[in-house]
Amino acid sequence: MNRRTFITALPALAAARSLLAAAGAAKSRIGICTFSCHQHWKAVGAKHAGVKFTDALGFYRYARELGAEGVQTPLRPAEPAAAKQMREQVEKDGGYYEGELRLPKNESDLETFEKDVRLAREAGATVARAVFTTGRRYEAFKTLDEFRAFEAQAERTLARIEPVLRSHQIKVAIENHKDHTADELAALMRKTSSEWIGVLVDTGNNLALLEEPHAVVETLAPFALSVHLKDMAVQASDDGFLLSEVPLGTGMLDLPRMVAALRKANPAIVFNLEMATRDPLRIPCLTEDYFATFPERKAKNLDAAMQRVRVNPPKQPPPIVSSKPTAQVLAEEEANNRQGLGWMNKHFRA
Repeated sequence: MNRRTFITALPALAAARSLLAAAGAAKSRIGICTFSCHQHWKAVGAKHAGVKFTDALGFYRYARELGAEGVQTPLRPAEPAAAKQMREQVEKDGGYYEGELRLPKNESDLETFEKDVRLAREAGATVARAVFTTGRRYEAFKTLDEFRAFEAQAERTLARIEPVLRSHQIKVAIENHKDHTADELAALMRKTSSEWIGVLVDTGNNLALLEEPHAVVETLAPFALSVHLKDMAVQASDDGFLLSEVPLGTGMLDLPRMVAALRKANPAIVFNLEMATRDPLRIPCLTEDYFATFPERKAKNLDAAMQRVRVNPPKQPPPIVSSKPTAQVLAEEEANNRQGLGWMNKHFRA
């Protein structure tokens, strides 16, 4: 950013800080989720020599060095000693820990789920993230019937885990993880109607489902228990568009508007940075297969989504990691996370 661009941007920056302060963001806790360091975790798995942490407690300490107050991550290792150490360190620092849980697929998985819930609670978590599926809707499900079976299973899963959560006094935040539309997930939350089950609002994911991102946040805000804060860039491609996380404040999202909506709905909500340093994701919305699980979306959403792509070209080249050496990727990931946490500290503490 050159001097002239910076001076031109000053009124917008001041307005953003004012809006965030009015929304109570100055009281919000800020941190980082585990996927913001997914390249680092990959390097841990590959036993790369340049890693700076290898477990959840090390990740927490690393995040604090970057400017975070806390982390959202699974316990690694998932053992009582690790839970005890995490809680002691968080209490010493005045930080926070949010857990991550793998949802049970059936009754036989419930015992393992309850063990993980107990460990997360012992580590100090009162909220834990979960997802129904790690696959993207338009890739994981080939027919509408397949998706409807998934929806029914998701409803049964929430009914199955609710007594466990209530017993251990921990809330699960289900992420909008490129599976449900905002309206579908909100409807599921209303049907479940439990104080122990809510939503982890990801500010960018539903662009992949052709949704207007600010409307998504405002639809899900009443159920929000945690946040993945990210900024996004889009680029047209032959079969749809490319979707990228980009450094906060450099993308297409009105982050102050989103933060204001979330803070209004839940003044105690925690904002976790999710800056995924990776190649752009391909969203093949100009293919017929993409619409298999929501055929009505082609007529209702496609034109508006592609118009958003056309009027929001990237302000700078989005991250690309292909063919780069691991050390360079790790350095770029850390730089992106430092920038994001710096942006949050600056704007949330105005």
